[in-house]
Amino acid sequence: MNTSWPHTALPDLVFGASLYFPPLFKAFLLGLVFWLLAHRLLRGWIYSGEIWHPMLMDLSIFVIAVSGSMWILMSW
Repeated sequence: MNTSWPHTALPDLVFGASLYFPPLFKAFLLGLVFWLLAHRLLRGWIYSGEIWHPMLMDLSIFVIAVSGSMWILMSW
């Protein structure tokens, strides 16, 4: 019976050798931060009634923020 396997694999399973976050996930998180900042600045204008569909405006700002953060990560 081989008893060395669980003891050598346990640190990798518990702590992880390395965590891989795909670039799209990183862009999504960075874009979320940018969107939160932009949404906070533009919230009064978006929900003032001047915009026809505020939720679509929020979504478009989010897509622009994620695309911009992906561009930042690719050029960095």
